[in-house]
Amino acid sequence: MQEFLFYIKLGLNHVLDFGAYDHILFLSALAIPFTFKHWKRVVILATVFTIAHCVSLALSVYEVFTVDVSLIEFLIPVTILLTALFNFTYVFREAMQVGLYLHLLATAFFGLIHGFGFSNYFKMLMAEEEDKITPLLGFATGIELSQVTIILVILTLAFVVLDVLKVKRAIFIAVASILVIAITIPLLIATFPM
Repeated sequence: MQEFLFYIKLGLNHVLDFGAYDHILFLSALAIPFTFKHWKRVVILATVFTIAHCVSLALSVYEVFTVDVSLIEFLIPVTILLTALFNFTYVFREAMQVGLYLHLLATAFFGLIHGFGFSNYFKMLMAEEEDKITPLLGFATGIELSQVTIILVILTLAFVVLDVLKVKRAIFIAVASILVIAITIPLLIATFPM
């Protein structure tokens, strides 16, 4: 049980690390178009992201697939940028009018990329472990708990802006997405493969 709790904490810290805010930025971009009315949709997207994230960790831990870390470090901000750009689809349509299938596929693919970004470190942690499933499940639990926390913060912010301050939904989505893009551009420049 101690080991499981250790990996839950590791998953929580992995996502909520303000020093490596790319995960927070991605989840913020993912949640921006949604409100509490559509909370199930964004939780499904976040869960798909978690599953894909852990699949890439498992592929790495079991040495099925490895990737170039510098490429992944560049692709992570690309996924944030693409998610923020996709939000403009929601500027012109209601949340339920945007097809979930494409959004799910893109989120799963982005989850794989983000997982490979952490895979080398996680693989080192797992080197001495005989049972690799329990740590993966603990880590996935920690990731999911932290992601739900971030989503709740973004949905609360959306509630305040949309319902209390009465800002139009399209303006909120556009401004918040532009802010995410502005924060992401320096990450893209810093990680651009030479």
